[in-house]
Amino acid sequence: MGPSVQGSGRSVVTIGVYDGVHRGHQRVVERAVAVARERGLRSVAVTFEPHPEEVVRPGSRPQRLTSPRRRAELLAGLGVDEIDVVEFTLDVSRTSPDDFAQNVLAERLRAAVVVVGENFVFGHQASGDVETLRTLGDKYDFEVEVVPLLSGPLGAVSSTAIRQRLVEGDVEGAREQLGRPHRVEGVVVRGYQRGRQLGFPTANVETPQHTAIPADGVYAGWLECVQVANLPPLYAGERWPAAISIGTNPTFEGVPRTVEAYALDRDDLELYGVHVAVEFAARLRGNTRFESIDALIAQIQADADATRRLTS
Repeated sequence: MGPSVQGSGRSVVTIGVYDGVHRGHQRVVERAVAVARERGLRSVAVTFEPHPEEVVRPGSRPQRLTSPRRRAELLAGLGVDEIDVVEFTLDVSRTSPDDFAQNVLAERLRAAVVVVGENFVFGHQASGDVETLRTLGDKYDFEVEVVPLLSGPLGAVSSTAIRQRLVEGDVEGAREQLGRPHRVEGVVVRGYQRGRQLGFPTANVETPQHTAIPADGVYAGWLECVQVANLPPLYAGERWPAAISIGTNPTFEGVPRTVEAYALDRDDLELYGVHVAVEFAARLRGNTRFESIDALIAQIQADADATRRLTS
């Protein structure tokens, strides 16, 4: 899934779910890449799919900050040579820390160094921690380097904290912890086309189940076309400032929750069936019921003006 280094020599391994590839994750992965380059070894990021919480606590369904494809793209962007996605099953969840260290780290990946965050846990019922890993490293001939957790102005950086920011609509806080704007991806589908009728055509984005979508409201951000296999390459790589609406649209009855993005000043885009990403810069307001269409149009124009300022 990422660039590959030839040869079957030893490796520097980092392990984590890495949902979000946030600033804390980035620090761990960048350290693994640096150690690998210092030693002339290949760097390997081990991640899990589906999210382990989905398997060990059915129904918990943590909201996803990144799709598997986006996660791999971000990890590769940090310089990782290989990305090893472990299919997380109930059987895998029951693996002892010793078996994981021997079978995966020592034998399959031939780890010389394992780099993890200080809160790393592994093995059946999360029974292994960094001290367990160090002991197993002595047994199976690999070193362990532990990277301290990262704190920022908003506290410890974590995927859980970022999800909570998004639940609250705090996309600026999520951006600070991620180190980039939060994005959701999906395919543009036909909606009610009310925006088009009002002169502000929106891309109605169908997101995968369990995507971490910010709270209902109106946001400033960007709409980007993403080139993905088997989808039309139309507009691939193009990116526009966009006013984004999330919610059920209180002015119109019976509308399901949607993510809609209006690319500023573009009424000529034909995006149906195109894979897009929506990125969030700032929250403009909550959703409001308007008493007239004229009032709604005036507010959309004000949202577009605010978006223009915030994304310039």
